[in-house]
Amino acid sequence: MSLAAAAFDDVRALVCGEAGIVLENGKEYLVESRLGPVAKRHGFASIDALVAGLRRADPALRRSVVEALTTNETTFFRDVEPFEALRQHVIPRLIEARRDRRTLRIWYGASSTGQEPYSLVMLLLDQFPELAGWDVTHFATDINLDVLARARTGRYNQIEMNRGLPAKYLVRYFEKVGLEWQVKSEVRDRVRFEPLNLIKPWPALATFDIVMLRNVMIYFDVDAKRQILARLHRHLQPDGYLFLGGAETTMGLHDAFQRLPYERAGCYGLAGTAASARPKGVA
Repeated sequence: MSLAAAAFDDVRALVCGEAGIVLENGKEYLVESRLGPVAKRHGFASIDALVAGLRRADPALRRSVVEALTTNETTFFRDVEPFEALRQHVIPRLIEARRDRRTLRIWYGASSTGQEPYSLVMLLLDQFPELAGWDVTHFATDINLDVLARARTGRYNQIEMNRGLPAKYLVRYFEKVGLEWQVKSEVRDRVRFEPLNLIKPWPALATFDIVMLRNVMIYFDVDAKRQILARLHRHLQPDGYLFLGGAETTMGLHDAFQRLPYERAGCYGLAGTAASARPKGVA
């Protein structure tokens, strides 16, 4: 199914307005490959016909188009360095700071199919037994309702299991279900998955000790990035930590954040706070 230039412009405007995603010229092939199945599923003879159907303002159809064009690439323990920074520096520091109130709140702002939150839950269970008895919140959100539904099941195929998951965690925290593997309930039940569109008004949220917002803002325009960082500033504890993707930065977008010297971890604290002070043992 080919795509007319006017239809491409309409799709670009829709996904930018609804999800903050920027589709640059040359991405027509991406739109064609992703919307072809959507057109067939909804009974349209072509992608152009599908785009024309969007003008009827059918919310379900608009959602299907936007979700088809979101990127849901994720793996267990993706990129390694952020999880090492969490294990070696961030979690120990927060445990010491929160010892009296015994709470820890973590938000995964673009959780996709769930590998990131499940990775951190497994890390905490395996490496930090002192958190037993603490009130630890794992709040995971995504714009895509289909991937959220899949994340809640915690079921993954063998290819997904082979991407980044240490063998010891496979043995301890997963069970075989048919041809798939499922995260055991002791891990799965600790994560709450909810829909949230980062560029639309946010619901009432708590403040968080850690915000994982990795590899999502790279798809947004500058205004959306600034808006999100301004909101995050209000929802991050003064000594909290923000993790972005390796190709993402707060520089030139919001001056309240300061990058921390954890190599390739994409970790930020609020400037002038305890979190942004140079950690012990980090050159």
